[in-house]
Amino acid sequence: MELFPPLPLESWRDTKETLHRFAQVIGKIRLAGSARRNHWWNVPFHLTGRGITTRPTGPTRGGDAFTVDFDFTDHRLYVRTLDGAEDSFPLTGRSVADFYRDTLRALVHLDIDVLPDHPYPYDLPDAHRPFADDHEHRSYDPAAVTTYWHVLSQVALLLEEYAAGYAGKTSPVHHFWHTFDLAVTRFSDREVPQPAADPVTREAYSREVISAGFWFGDDNVPAPAFYSYTAPEPAGLDTRPLHPAAARWTPNRGSHLALLTYDEVRAAADPWATALEFLESAYRAGADLAGWGRDRECPGGITDTELRRPPGAETDTDTGTDTAADRER
Repeated sequence: MELFPPLPLESWRDTKETLHRFAQVIGKIRLAGSARRNHWWNVPFHLTGRGITTRPTGPTRGGDAFTVDFDFTDHRLYVRTLDGAEDSFPLTGRSVADFYRDTLRALVHLDIDVLPDHPYPYDLPDAHRPFADDHEHRSYDPAAVTTYWHVLSQVALLLEEYAAGYAGKTSPVHHFWHTFDLAVTRFSDREVPQPAADPVTREAYSREVISAGFWFGDDNVPAPAFYSYTAPEPAGLDTRPLHPAAARWTPNRGSHLALLTYDEVRAAADPWATALEFLESAYRAGADLAGWGRDRECPGGITDTELRRPPGAETDTDTGTDTAADRER
């Protein structure tokens, strides 16, 4: 398959809207059944070889620990307990209301006592409508979802490579169900007071961050794109250069996003290198202005400075200095 296959938003918008709500149903079960982690790291999905997973959750009230997995190869949802019990059903041919009903049925069948605390969509236009009443969203095109899964997997590997260059506090590469994006975040560990923000935002941005990721398009950015932002945003960020030339800063809720569309990456001679160049340039723009310094950077994922020495550079064990005798050989 093509490294980054085409996936224009309009080609699967209805399917994406349905799948997004499916993901929110399961994400809220994960939220209700998992131990809280800093910056909500317990909440997002992680990738598997066939789809996305809640990871082991629970146990709750003495019950068995369980996982919920989207399998985007068989296009089924699997609920499994660690003692080997399993329930599953197809993702195709279901409205959100059907999906919610069948998910709850599977949980009851496996004696899993976890329910979403607020079974409504989060930050979506129909946030007032319970999942159980949503008969509108019912599109599921398996071919489109397979492409989404392929793109998600490749971008996750790219973000893993990007993440390797920073030795400071870094989130996992994870798939957020509320915004339906894939993200990895670097932290400076400086506290950021946010007395006026809601509790979700306060926890997410309680420290300085530079976040990088990818989303599949929405009403604000109607095309899939790579992105990066710095929070809090330092003055002058939107004047800093980005690479490649097609990348740009765009206003977003009072701050700015660095954006490079997926199609611009696909059109490049080396799409992988182009996406990494963009993410690094956006990180450098924010890090330099915020005064992060470079002591936490580790090119190639190597923190040991001895291992980062150029080939042929040796160290005198007595003085700790490089010797050049063998370089001339």
